[in-house]
Amino acid sequence: MTTWPVRRDEQGRESVAAGLGERLKSPVAPYYLLLGATALLVSIGLVMVLSASSVGSFQTSGNSYKVFTQQLMFAGAGIVLGLVASHIPVRVWKWLAPWGMLVAIGLQALVFTPLGVPFQGNRNWIAIAGMSLQPSEFGKVALVVFGAAVLTKKRKVLGRISHVLVPFVIPGAALLIGLVLAGHDLGTVLILVAITGGMMFGAGVQARYFVVVAALAAAGAAYMAIGSANRMERIQAWIGNICVNPDVQGCFQKVHAEYALADGGWWGLGLGGSREKWGLLPEPHNDFILAIIGEELGLPGTLTVMMLFVVIAYASYRIVVTSKDFFVRIAACGIMVWLVSQAMLNIGSVIGMLPIIGVPLPLVSSGGSALVAALLGMGILLSLARSLPGAKASLGSRPSLLRRTLAVVPAPRLRRR
Repeated sequence: MTTWPVRRDEQGRESVAAGLGERLKSPVAPYYLLLGATALLVSIGLVMVLSASSVGSFQTSGNSYKVFTQQLMFAGAGIVLGLVASHIPVRVWKWLAPWGMLVAIGLQALVFTPLGVPFQGNRNWIAIAGMSLQPSEFGKVALVVFGAAVLTKKRKVLGRISHVLVPFVIPGAALLIGLVLAGHDLGTVLILVAITGGMMFGAGVQARYFVVVAALAAAGAAYMAIGSANRMERIQAWIGNICVNPDVQGCFQKVHAEYALADGGWWGLGLGGSREKWGLLPEPHNDFILAIIGEELGLPGTLTVMMLFVVIAYASYRIVVTSKDFFVRIAACGIMVWLVSQAMLNIGSVIGMLPIIGVPLPLVSSGGSALVAALLGMGILLSLARSLPGAKASLGSRPSLLRRTLAVVPAPRLRRR
């Protein structure tokens, strides 16, 4: 039976909080925090995808479980891929870095071939053998590993602008970001820029170099927004905080997301009790799944999801400040920025603090490519956590989950003859 760690204070009184604090200082704490937060987010996501998509799935296909079944399949594939990634040594990730980036750029380039599939004004998908794939999601993983490897190699010369831009941003990140930008997927571009900037900042690149890059990024985002009527409608709806015509594209999503959160109130309508999923709120199982969580599970449900991302951020920060390997620190920083910034953009869009950007909630929203890529990223993060001083020896000395499960199963009794 598992019990909370207990420690006595100076007066001899038992203190669960002090014992828990000692447990969090353990070298394996980041590993188990990441593992637990990932499992909970994926579980919540599967339950809420089933609830949010059931009505729409039945209307379009006559099967209420169609979207959920697909999400469950992708979750299984992503979990297997993540578990494999979590046991790959750090030195192998360093070796795979350039090859992964080449594959990511090649896949992203395929969206401009006959394999590319346009969707809602963006060209960021490819279709192969009846299956659709969003290469930019896996480009996030490749960018993290490749960026960490290059910044590690150039660690001693990062004070020079030529070594900051030429070997990393221009041939690697800039090319990938440029291909995604050419496909008009502004939301993914913002995440890729955040990953690049976060890793460079974590590597110690001087702040003055970010001024020019930030100005160029802001100018590019403004240009894409002005050139798209759909994006301008979303921005106007956000700035004005009111929709004169709720049926206008980009405006009714904001309105009905707020309706869903308002209907949920403090404690929610109960699991499965959403009203907005009945054809009112677009993409209830995808970009706006947090609105359905708030409507059905109330404030406790939304806060739980947010706190789990805080746990991931804390565990990633622990890896950054604890590891002695520069590659591990930068890669952990990149994955942390990726997941947390994407979650913040999604949550901000749903609750009205940001314009609707169109990025899914990591590990929760429906979407095969996004879920598999996020689970792969978490697998890499677990691999980095295993490499921490003292963690590998501690985790290696513990029996596997299968062995622990079999240990509590009573052995069969043999009947004497």
